[in-house]
Amino acid sequence: MSSSTTAPAQSPIADAAPLSLCAREPLVPADRLVAEMVPPPRFDSVRFETYIPDPDQPSQTEAVRVLSDFAAGLGGAHASGAGKRRWFAKKPAAPTGPRGVYLDGGYGVGKTHLLASLWHATPAAPEQKAFGTFVELTNLVGALGFQQTVRTLGEHRLLCIDEFELDDPGDTVLVSTLLGKLVDAGVALAATSNTLPGKLGEGRFASADFLREIQGLSAHFRPLRIDGEDYRHRGLPEAPAPFSDEQVTKAAYATQGASLDDFPHLLDHLARVHPSRYGALTDDLQAVCLTDVQPVPDQSTALRLVVLADRLYDREIPVLASGLPFDQLFSEEMLNGGYRKKYFRAISRLTALARDAKGLVGA
Repeated sequence: MSSSTTAPAQSPIADAAPLSLCAREPLVPADRLVAEMVPPPRFDSVRFETYIPDPDQPSQTEAVRVLSDFAAGLGGAHASGAGKRRWFAKKPAAPTGPRGVYLDGGYGVGKTHLLASLWHATPAAPEQKAFGTFVELTNLVGALGFQQTVRTLGEHRLLCIDEFELDDPGDTVLVSTLLGKLVDAGVALAATSNTLPGKLGEGRFASADFLREIQGLSAHFRPLRIDGEDYRHRGLPEAPAPFSDEQVTKAAYATQGASLDDFPHLLDHLARVHPSRYGALTDDLQAVCLTDVQPVPDQSTALRLVVLADRLYDREIPVLASGLPFDQLFSEEMLNGGYRKKYFRAISRLTALARDAKGLVGA
């Protein structure tokens, strides 16, 4: 299901010159990393009821039913028996079946919408539920340390992990070990993932890869397959063509809270900012304006851009650009390589944000 975004209001000229992402080097304290483990702004208001299944894909309707039941089963006390109960309260029934669910589908079928809906539907206080990407989870371990992360998340009822990274063996082992500790503590799990490098020609779904890579945790997950096409392009017009440098610059000056950066300079700047800070990099932005969009020069730069695209998409920040269209960002070699799925996701999301930004340019 797609949601439309209204472009920020323009004024004849902004009160000040546009902001610059290249001028920002945010510092993010560990407590903010924990507090921000909630569904991103784009998914604040999503619910199972707002997910619109494709009538040609019955697995989408089935996913809503299964996840709704899963959320309902997480009510009551912590699965380990922790949590406060009144002495006269009925003891909640012990959970039955797997304590984890894995949403298995291609990009753009609404996995994040469903994962966020599960978070919202789980009957627990927000501080007892955590939601974050795999990258955000590894960053939390780096900030807090492994044992403190276990203690912090071990009191939660649910941990949702979006885009579980199967392409970094070291991080996969780290997070799998963490999840084992959390399962022992009674935390329920839900996850989506990308696809392993080298496996992309064998089909679009990754459940076998996911369950193998998390090894001893496999029994705790029920794979839930979700078929469908990328909703961001389902029945929607093609992405707008890039604008001129002059149009982008004029729109940046006319839009309150817009940033304006040269694309190659921004790519250089991303190398100096840890990806865990890319969300903070976009704080208070209403639009991102980029001039001279060019093909990404190498894979390390491309992967950093993917993270930025995810943060912009999560926060529903329109992206207005000149230069090449976003479907020409990545080389054929990149699009046929091990990180193919990430790059197509970035193209899809940046295309959606470019659509949102079209109204920033006056007629």
